[in-house]
Amino acid sequence: MFQKSLLLAFCLLFGLAAFSQTKTEIASPNGKIKIEIILNDQINYSVFYDEIKLLEQENLTITVKNQDILGENPKLKSQKRTEVNEELTPVVPLKFSTVSNHYKALILNFNGKYSAEFRVFDDGYAYRFITDLKGDVEIMDENIDLNFPDNYTATLQQTESFKSSYEQPYTHLQTENFSSETTMSSLPVLLSSPDGTKILFSESDVLDYPALFLKANEENRMYGVFPKVPLTFEDDGDRSVTFTKTAEYIAKTTGKRGFPWRYFVISNDDKELLTNTMTFKLAPENVLKNTDWIKPGKVSWEWWNGASPYHVDFKAGYNEETYKYFIDFASEFGIPYIIMDEGWAKTTTNPYTPNPDIDLFELIRYGKEKNVKIVLWLTWLTVEHNFDLFKTFNEWGIAGVKIDFMDRSDQWMVNFYERVAKEAAKNEMFVDFHGAFKPAGLERKYPNVLSYEGVLGLEQMERATPENSLYLPFIRNAVGPMDFTPGAMINMQPEIYYSRRPNSAGMGTRAYQMALFVVFESGLQMLADNPTNYLRERECTEFITSVPTTWDETIPLEGKVGEYALIAKRKGDVWFIGGITNGEKKERTFTVPLNFLKQGQNYEMTSFVDGINAGTQALDYEKKSQIVEKESKIDIKMAKNGGFSAILKLK
Repeated sequence: MFQKSLLLAFCLLFGLAAFSQTKTEIASPNGKIKIEIILNDQINYSVFYDEIKLLEQENLTITVKNQDILGENPKLKSQKRTEVNEELTPVVPLKFSTVSNHYKALILNFNGKYSAEFRVFDDGYAYRFITDLKGDVEIMDENIDLNFPDNYTATLQQTESFKSSYEQPYTHLQTENFSSETTMSSLPVLLSSPDGTKILFSESDVLDYPALFLKANEENRMYGVFPKVPLTFEDDGDRSVTFTKTAEYIAKTTGKRGFPWRYFVISNDDKELLTNTMTFKLAPENVLKNTDWIKPGKVSWEWWNGASPYHVDFKAGYNEETYKYFIDFASEFGIPYIIMDEGWAKTTTNPYTPNPDIDLFELIRYGKEKNVKIVLWLTWLTVEHNFDLFKTFNEWGIAGVKIDFMDRSDQWMVNFYERVAKEAAKNEMFVDFHGAFKPAGLERKYPNVLSYEGVLGLEQMERATPENSLYLPFIRNAVGPMDFTPGAMINMQPEIYYSRRPNSAGMGTRAYQMALFVVFESGLQMLADNPTNYLRERECTEFITSVPTTWDETIPLEGKVGEYALIAKRKGDVWFIGGITNGEKKERTFTVPLNFLKQGQNYEMTSFVDGINAGTQALDYEKKSQIVEKESKIDIKMAKNGGFSAILKLK
């Protein structure tokens, strides 16, 4: 009798547990990605790719002060399923002039006036919370768990502080023994499962909310952490502040809103990461009524080379004669902008008084005569203290601003980015954010935001190794525009590298540096080197300046994360091919079909390839020309830390 009663009690408990649990699923349009959502004491979901579990029992909650924890003991009211299949048109098309946006969506509405929304695409998925709460709310935390069913490799940038310029090199860790109690990782993060499936994790629609970081304290698990809101602070020099009071919450925001999207791009083919547009697809729509004035393009930059032209008849430096030389160079090669970096103003704190050695208004006039506009560098703190400078700069005729040293991504600073974008747009000026966090959707809402640094780029000299840079097309540049500042004309292999301004050099071969203009994406693409060097290397410069900054079509040809990337891009009827590789092998060879070309048309292909001695003398390159067509196949050989670039024009 006792055993029967025990069995009956067990069955009753099991039945109640099963009854209290709700399970639902949503799959991608092609059915390869499946999200299994279980509602019990929390919102939990697992992810399957080709029936293999990639992530398991991820649980979602948001803690709102003086409210129940949203997502805990969820009571489902209703659910709604939709499918969207549309074409989006970017104002600044970095990969495609039209972006396919095809997904299935599931919105789960819960008691407590909140919802969880999932979108599943053929190449990944995203989720977010939506709340319908009264007034302003204080968000204490958002729970983000990444639980891996096996040991994954995580490629990420570690930082010891929320104060970060996102310029750390990539490290590669095993999730089974990764513990980051003293460090954390910024996004994006790339995860690789044992079978080689890649998961690129980032976020979009990060507005009025802090950016997400990741920590780890258990085997095969990562969790999200956020910087808290600074309430009061005081200046610490000309480009930083010291917090004097910090809130207990991570965001104070309106209670009626959608929260940032957490997205995961999934692929078992590395090269597919090269065409990711998830940040754009999940970002808010453009709010600017008129965007005709937004003109992406290249820019000549003086800081990396120390404003030091030679073979000239004037004293070089941050002076009027040197800047006119830069304008003349830009004009000759059809470069629409020059940047005047730190040194153009008398002080870094006063944006209205130029360096007395520079007649800024004469340079603006001279540039206009030469069809070259000027971009001015500023610290973010100077902008914050002088927010009317956008109106003044517009009246002067300045095209855009490069704003530097934010080095934070708390809610206050995220809002600063949007305030800058909005005010700059009101005065028809574009923005290039340096000392910046990664793109997270603002650049779609305000397409006058042309680029972000947030990368270990060429200005870091010996730290900007091809070994690290070969991850950028698959991770950092995959989430949005990246101001890497390529274009070195003094080229060295890493083992003999030495560089100091004014004779700044880049690691990798000459062909590698040229290919970066095709492979890397930025709405404002800098030419970092000295105009004198570009004039000396005229045929290379003619190619670099012919490469567009926006594209109609992108086709990945070959790719392996951290090792090589080979890509074809089209602007109108003209195709470009760019390839880069690391130094793991003495050379790599690829045979590439040109089946993306128009049928029945001949193309003249002009290519720049690694020279026979490029493996030791990185300056060595060869220029070639041949006729090709759709049925053609070309052999591409790249030396260690080498590259390949080509332009294909209709005959």
